[in-house]
Amino acid sequence: LHPRVRRQRQMCIRDRITHGAIRPDFIRLRRIKRKVECFEMLQMYFWRQYLREFLYTIPAILIAITAHEFAHGFVSSRLGDPTPRRDGRLTLNPLAHLDPWGTISLLLFRMGWAKPVRINTAYYRNKKAGIIMVSLAGPCMNYLIGFLGLLIYGICFQNDSSLGTWFYYLAVVNIGLGTFNLIPLPPLDGSNVLQELFPGVKRFYFSFRRYAAPLLFLLLLTGILRVPLNWINNQILNGMWRSVVRILHIVIVPSGGGVVV
Repeated sequence: LHPRVRRQRQMCIRDRITHGAIRPDFIRLRRIKRKVECFEMLQMYFWRQYLREFLYTIPAILIAITAHEFAHGFVSSRLGDPTPRRDGRLTLNPLAHLDPWGTISLLLFRMGWAKPVRINTAYYRNKKAGIIMVSLAGPCMNYLIGFLGLLIYGICFQNDSSLGTWFYYLAVVNIGLGTFNLIPLPPLDGSNVLQELFPGVKRFYFSFRRYAAPLLFLLLLTGILRVPLNWINNQILNGMWRSVVRILHIVIVPSGGGVVV
């Protein structure tokens, strides 16, 4: 409103209060009602955002976990190990790979793990190289899906399609799962790589393994891992997005408060 009109209204209300037409407690109640209505609207908005994010995240988590564990089993199978196939792990059915605590961790913290794939390293020609390859297969698969998700997101963005939002969530979840599994703590993949590269670490892990899972969950609950992992994930995500921009020739035009893609 124009300042003059606002002052006139305030003077009118003040005169009506003075002559008893409006009681001050009525005005106070009306202000409280407006504040409550605003709070309820904000609460409804946040719940809608949370529900939307939850619905987007669940399918992305299932795809990330399934692809991660399938990659472990597939590489081990290609190296001559029949164990993953016998255990029914060479499948894209998420129920064969889900770990209850790892799935809960993914839902709560966007970081988690799945049921480990059993392997028999006796079938590998080179045991050390085989373990490293099988361990890195899961995170590499997640990074590959993350890049493909960003690529499809870029295509949808160019064509003004709303489907791109889900593919962005798919990329974020997969990059997060891949990075998290490279942490050098048992039972994560990073610990398997580290103990093969440095034999002395294997003896430490053998005595430490029973404390590793509770420690990992404690680090997630306290948020100690969140800052470094978020920084790493953002660096990977931004690097992949820059590659997608170059591949699709997306033009980024500077605007007043940022950029227009």
